[in-house]
Amino acid sequence: MKRDYFISVAMATFNGEKYIKEQLESILCQLTKEDEIIISDDGSKDNTIKIIKSLKDKRIKIINGPQNGVKQNFANAISSCNGKYIFLADQDDIWKDKKVEKVLHAFEKEKCLCVVHDAKVFDSDSNEIIMDSFYEFRNSKSGIIKNIIKNSYIGCCMAFDSCIKNKILPIPNDIEMHDQWIGIMCEKYGKSIFINDKLVLYRRHGNNVSDMKHYPLMKMVMNRLIFIIKIMKGADY
Repeated sequence: MKRDYFISVAMATFNGEKYIKEQLESILCQLTKEDEIIISDDGSKDNTIKIIKSLKDKRIKIINGPQNGVKQNFANAISSCNGKYIFLADQDDIWKDKKVEKVLHAFEKEKCLCVVHDAKVFDSDSNEIIMDSFYEFRNSKSGIIKNIIKNSYIGCCMAFDSCIKNKILPIPNDIEMHDQWIGIMCEKYGKSIFINDKLVLYRRHGNNVSDMKHYPLMKMVMNRLIFIIKIMKGADY
């Protein structure tokens, strides 16, 4: 797919030495020489930075993270992205072939602000697929109210138009998830679409930042109330 623009990949890292090389290799092979990967590292104490630098790829740019949690680490990466479209990437997943091509095709076809795709979930120890469709697990689809009640935005499966950056940033500290915030802000100001392609192998292991378990009821209610208030105000809170 020929294009007259470049894209950015925003990645947040922290002590990701175990899987970072495999993830970056799965991304780099899909990028043009003009594209960029912005990695905000939140003070890794292991060999994460050494491994990233060992790839010796000029498309990778490492910046210092704010050391204020994963939401602000991603916000920091996003703020430094210069591409027309910004893809979010975790440090430990695997991009499947043609992910970039298929997502960009969806942007061009649908004229939307955000594209979300499906993922297969695999166990890091056994490499076995433990969930054939993240969509089925979360009943994934667009809709502001739907995604406030039960979020189906998952950062590793999302890309958005950079024109929405000034609405997304800053990401509020007191909301639960950055990906939910980004997806719903895209719906507030435009359109998000969900395509059925399974374009990421989503790794589950003991150190995942996100979890598939539910919070206690009162915490869930409070999280949603805070989120609604922030969405109504927008990023200028």
